[in-house]
Amino acid sequence: MLELFSQPDTYVSLLTLTFLEIVLGIDNIIFISILTGKLPAEQQEKGRVTGLILALFFRIGLLLGIAWIAGLVEPLITIFGFSFSGRDLILLGGGLFLMIKSVLEIHEKLEGEEGIADKKIVPKYWNVIFQIVLLDLVFSLDSVITAVGLVKEVSIMIIAIVISMIIMIMFAGKVSDFIHKHPTIKMLALSFLLMIGLLLFVEAFHVEVPKGYVYFAMAFSFLVEMLNIRMRKKTKTTS
Repeated sequence: MLELFSQPDTYVSLLTLTFLEIVLGIDNIIFISILTGKLPAEQQEKGRVTGLILALFFRIGLLLGIAWIAGLVEPLITIFGFSFSGRDLILLGGGLFLMIKSVLEIHEKLEGEEGIADKKIVPKYWNVIFQIVLLDLVFSLDSVITAVGLVKEVSIMIIAIVISMIIMIMFAGKVSDFIHKHPTIKMLALSFLLMIGLLLFVEAFHVEVPKGYVYFAMAFSFLVEMLNIRMRKKTKTTS
């Protein structure tokens, strides 16, 4: 172990993997923020931290089961000429769940049902956590497969995941507050999740779409929306 951390390449791998884990965790933070935003104010912070801690345990558990992960790529069933492995089925289910959830949330915002939401039953805490756990499994699988492909040492993978998760927990509250403060950003976030769900779905059919294009498109859209927000504030100030 000491010999491992005496090599400069170890720190380069650690920094690279930590950065990638944070990038891959952005969609997780957005999903958790939107779900926990439906909880009572006093439970939202607890829900966010619980969701991210569960993601941490999932990723470490998957890392320790690298042999099991390797087995997930073996074909299990064939339907209409398509061979599906365990990983494909998880991506398929997760993609469908994320798309349906995103569409329902977008429909609620567009139909103006937010004002009626207070009269409805507030989602139960553990019901929200259960939904977070389902998507954590999918996001964790994607994250762990990336880690396994980049680094050979399990200890480096675990350290990178722990560091990235601590950083995400630190900033999850600010990200959540920002999303809920700006309705247009929330709609953009839901569109982002819908796109991620579609990517997971098509990936289950072995259609590889470089995620870099998606992240670039979303970053560009976010930048444009930030300029719009600043312009609206400036207009209100001058009027």
